[in-house]
Amino acid sequence: MLDVLAAGALIAAVGWRDYKWHWRMVPLIAGVTVLLTVLAWTPGAKAVGVTDPLPFSVWLWLGLAIAALLVLAAGWRTARWWRRGMAVVAAALAALVCANGVNQFVGYYPTIDSAVSDWTNTPLPGQVSMSGLRREANATKPPGVGKLVQVTIPATYSHFKHRPELVYLPPIWFVRSEHRHPLPVVELVGGERGGPGDWVRLGNAVQVSDQYAREHHGYAPILVFVDATRKFDNDTECVNGPRGNSADHLDQDIPKYIEKTFGASTNPEQWAVAGFSMGGTCSLDLVVEHPDVFTHFIDISGDLAPYTSTPAASLHDLYGGNVTLEHQNEALLVMKAHGKYTGVNGLFLTSTAERRHQHEAEELSKAAAKVGIWSRVEISPGTHVWQFAAPAFASAYPWLAKQLALPGLAHHPATSQLALPGHHETRRTKTA
Repeated sequence: MLDVLAAGALIAAVGWRDYKWHWRMVPLIAGVTVLLTVLAWTPGAKAVGVTDPLPFSVWLWLGLAIAALLVLAAGWRTARWWRRGMAVVAAALAALVCANGVNQFVGYYPTIDSAVSDWTNTPLPGQVSMSGLRREANATKPPGVGKLVQVTIPATYSHFKHRPELVYLPPIWFVRSEHRHPLPVVELVGGERGGPGDWVRLGNAVQVSDQYAREHHGYAPILVFVDATRKFDNDTECVNGPRGNSADHLDQDIPKYIEKTFGASTNPEQWAVAGFSMGGTCSLDLVVEHPDVFTHFIDISGDLAPYTSTPAASLHDLYGGNVTLEHQNEALLVMKAHGKYTGVNGLFLTSTAERRHQHEAEELSKAAAKVGIWSRVEISPGTHVWQFAAPAFASAYPWLAKQLALPGLAHHPATSQLALPGHHETRRTKTA
């Protein structure tokens, strides 16, 4: 409907005015529009972090928005007030249709409500304050759902400036018990242009965890929704470099804070990292680089190595031109240099539309097998969007919970898959 209104408003704004306008000015506006749109198509897209090919319709509506603004500027003196108004309306509507096309392509906001909630910093469902958390602790039985709390984690070791982060505490955490074992932890990392709340709003991680807890007497891992980028346009790829010591924040600041503040497990065998897109790359890198902190990963559509836009740009942006530092953050080289790992395992989850990610996941999984890391590549229908990542994580969650050996469960089957270290396999599913 908006596209029809935008097109109608643009036609009304252009209109028929006189010979000069129709045969000279309108063709000139069309030519400039095409030129500006083509310029936006290549360097302009990369400048705002769009590296995957966007649908043609996105560029069409961007062009129409540009055309409407040019019509407004070129005909300002000669146009009647209502034509100028139509040009403004056409530009706004075309820009809105264009933005919605980008959103549909990347799958960032599934609903208008989720977009408004993000823009207005509305508290997330189930979110409580630290004081409210203390009031609910020491219950006699697990509540029906876990709680989400916003935390400000000191950057004691990393000095990495970051936004407030979120912690999900499962129902069992609230039960008063002198003999309760420390709970395992999963750090969840989002994409390069996201924030700590993405795995809550878009990845449905809290709902997945609550559902698992309902089926397992209130037990589920503690989830930490981390900030690996500091701000929207600061793609760190979770490495230490010119854009900040993101790795130190994730593998030092956060574990020490979570262990101390929430009584979490200090055993690396009960710590995991999961992520989508950039976060998928981070999950594998953090585990193979720091097996003394994490031993399990879920890599959803991650890259072969930390990457921004081109190899040269990645070397400059992430490492300041330091090749040695770059090699220290490439999983293939890290695993080869490390040698045999013990007790490390993970999943590579990618979609049928992501051929490059499929090949890279296979390469990483085979390399991991050579150094004793159990892994599996799972390819399911979908594309590189949150609508794929969310159900992919949900399907992998029970597997991850088992590897973390949740206390209080009757069976700890981590040995069933880890009995054959260095295992690699690929699974394809025909339905989502």
